[in-house]
Amino acid sequence: MDTETVTGAGGTEGAGDPGGAAARRREQRGWYFYDWANSVFSTSVLTVFLGPYLTGVAEAAADAAGYVHPLGIPVRAGSFFAYAVSVSVLLSVLVMPLAGAAADRSGRKKPMLGAFAYLGAAATTGMFFLDGDRYLLGGALLVVANVSFATAVVIYNSFLPEIAAPEERDAVSSRGWAFGYAAGALVLVANLALFLGHESLGVDEGTAVRICLASAGLWWAVFTVVPLRRLRDRPRVRRAADGAEPAPRSSWRQLAGTLRDLRRYPLTLLFLLAYLLYNDGVQTVITQASVFGAEELGMDQTTLIGAILLVQVLAVAGALLLGRLAARHGAKRTILGSLVAWTVTVGAGYALPAGEPVWFFVLAAAIGMVLGGTQALSRSLFAQLVPRGKEAEYFSLYEISDRGTSWLGPLVFGLTYQLTGSYRDAIISLVIFFVLGFVLLLRVPVERAVAAVSVTAPGRMPDRI
Repeated sequence: MDTETVTGAGGTEGAGDPGGAAARRREQRGWYFYDWANSVFSTSVLTVFLGPYLTGVAEAAADAAGYVHPLGIPVRAGSFFAYAVSVSVLLSVLVMPLAGAAADRSGRKKPMLGAFAYLGAAATTGMFFLDGDRYLLGGALLVVANVSFATAVVIYNSFLPEIAAPEERDAVSSRGWAFGYAAGALVLVANLALFLGHESLGVDEGTAVRICLASAGLWWAVFTVVPLRRLRDRPRVRRAADGAEPAPRSSWRQLAGTLRDLRRYPLTLLFLLAYLLYNDGVQTVITQASVFGAEELGMDQTTLIGAILLVQVLAVAGALLLGRLAARHGAKRTILGSLVAWTVTVGAGYALPAGEPVWFFVLAAAIGMVLGGTQALSRSLFAQLVPRGKEAEYFSLYEISDRGTSWLGPLVFGLTYQLTGSYRDAIISLVIFFVLGFVLLLRVPVERAVAAVSVTAPGRMPDRI
């Protein structure tokens, strides 16, 4: 294992408290449950059901040429879902930094986490009423739910440096992702049972899909109670610039200060740029895979659910496996290896034969093995690059580089389809995100970046970074 001494003011509050280890473990277990709660939205809603269903609703409302006209703008019905995702994440870019700055400034992360989580859960539950040709309602609920989802994740992620010591963060982050994918798999099993047995239950296929969408919102709401009970707010780090000005103005000022402050840490900025690119590709694959499978490969809903279920199951194992590889080879090297695998996998998706479920399942298995680990290790690696007392601010920038700027991938995907009419061309266009992300991450000297922000406690560096 690599070791290196770095003096800094980081660490976790609990690590230095009497009896802090037990309290920290309790918080960590509560923290995992927010991944358990909200990942069902990402899986059942964004990845499996909403894309094909909302596309079908838009097609039902389309004119003879296959276009819908939101706000008078002609949009091919097959691109509406991708564009709605792009709009939602562009709005997230505006909301997330303000929420992160407000969370750090007020020191009240838990109430803000709860507020955004329950707003998103309510919008998701409201998708039960998405039927007929109500594509605009679907787009509006998607925007509210996805903005709330992304903003809550900013605050959730900002707890990681507070509840885990530097040497724990790869493992804690990986377990959180594993919890999330386990929940996604469990709910997808229930969704699959409902979808396959909808006739025996006396409901049509569309109603079964709407029940699955709404149930994701209810699941999100119920299990958010656990982290809200177990996590605790820390006293905020006071700054000389703190004053009595109104909260929105102070949040804007703090955000501007964060962006100026980030220039002091060019290696952290370089990591964010790399993550912006490669994770944009990851998020677009997640949100558009079911549309690609249904529209281009001719897969039915049962096959799509089964494939995504396979992704969820293997992502649990993949997150834990890549966590172990990171302990041996370093998080950066492990992420770089996963990006090579992503590039190969997306390229294989372009050549996948239509009407062949077996090959679609092979592709799903490949995605599952790298999906959780790429995300978990990126989160824990970034946690090493955050100045103490600015966790939510910096994680708001990270989340912009996560779900926030994943507007670019869906936009490229949607535009490619609109111009070519081919989902194969749309999927292969995502390779550029993985290649450019790999090149930039390769140029990040992680040990120097960690030392620059002094986020580790005095003593040993994390095992391998």
